[in-house]
Amino acid sequence: MDKDMDKYQQDTVAIRSGYQRTHENEHAEAMFLTSSYVFESAEMAAKYFSNELQGNVYSRYTNPTVRSFEQRLAAMEEGEQCVATASGMAAALSVIMALLQSGDHVVCSQDVFGSTRVMMDKYITKFGVAVTYVPLADLDAWQKAIQPNTKMLFCETPSNPLSEIADLEALAAISKKAGTTFVVDNCFCTPVLQKPLNWGADIVVHSATKYIDGQGRCLGGAVVGNSELMEQVVGFLRAAGPTMSPFNAWVFLKGLETLRIRMQAHSANAAELATWLNAHPKVSKVFYAGLEDHPGHALAKKQQSDFGGVVSFVVEGGRESAWRVIDNTKMLSLTANLGDAKTTIVHPATTTHGRLSDEARAAAGISDGLIRIAVGLEDIIDIKADLELGLGAL
Repeated sequence: MDKDMDKYQQDTVAIRSGYQRTHENEHAEAMFLTSSYVFESAEMAAKYFSNELQGNVYSRYTNPTVRSFEQRLAAMEEGEQCVATASGMAAALSVIMALLQSGDHVVCSQDVFGSTRVMMDKYITKFGVAVTYVPLADLDAWQKAIQPNTKMLFCETPSNPLSEIADLEALAAISKKAGTTFVVDNCFCTPVLQKPLNWGADIVVHSATKYIDGQGRCLGGAVVGNSELMEQVVGFLRAAGPTMSPFNAWVFLKGLETLRIRMQAHSANAAELATWLNAHPKVSKVFYAGLEDHPGHALAKKQQSDFGGVVSFVVEGGRESAWRVIDNTKMLSLTANLGDAKTTIVHPATTTHGRLSDEARAAAGISDGLIRIAVGLEDIIDIKADLELGLGAL
């Protein structure tokens, strides 16, 4: 975390932290588009490469623009250090590859993002790491799944796409007792709505592609935690190279400046849409933690400052009906991305979670009639009107 930044409020940290002006005295953050750096002498180069001196070595793992983004996000998450990656999935992969080895075991919530599940099942297990999946909210299941070789607990909260809520404080206690590393995907909330490290998590991962960017422009990810753990993640990135580009880091820096006001607007629109859908005669169920009848409502209210921008709902008639709703909207963007200023709509069972087995989708509650809306910043009147076109086709 930046020196002296802890005395400022979060909005100030989001705008002012993580950047020192160059000798040019620029006002906006500079973009350093360079692959490498020049050293004053061979001796100086050797000292930088051996970490005897700290500084820029090669932009695969040291770049001033990327470092500014890392320092700012670390300050916002109230973590010691952030490591930026090429994508959200690269962030999750980097944590796993840096901290686990053959023979280790991971307990993971069963309703993580579909690509996270595929990464675990298809690739991580190839290297001798076992994975057990448990329901996110079932603390007894988490406890019972822990084995002598368990090294990591991994979850996302709220979950994608059903907005289930993990009890972060309770899971942190379970993790600490078992001597494991507790990793939380904070993509849906971002640090302005939720700070998992303050609830006992060891590591936070992000897909910066989503709300941190906020306009669907760039891919990126991030890992935040204490310096000891992050040093191991940096080592993996230095060797393997799934690092963030300076241009993308510059875009994300600007995204962080407006993150709070955007998340408040996303949350306000989503809450109104969820209430409207909950009363709609052609909607059988709505998933949004901001609804008082959601099983995780009280816990989300405790851990989060708001409920976020993702709303999912079910229509009768399975895939055929869900596709009809989606295809009859006119304004909403049919895309799997979320966190955009533009509202997006998608059918999880055949897209984001389409590579899962039928059994895995069923266990995660991903039915054929489920539709996910990542509520954007358009006027809520227009969002509801466009969705009514889709629902009216049923």
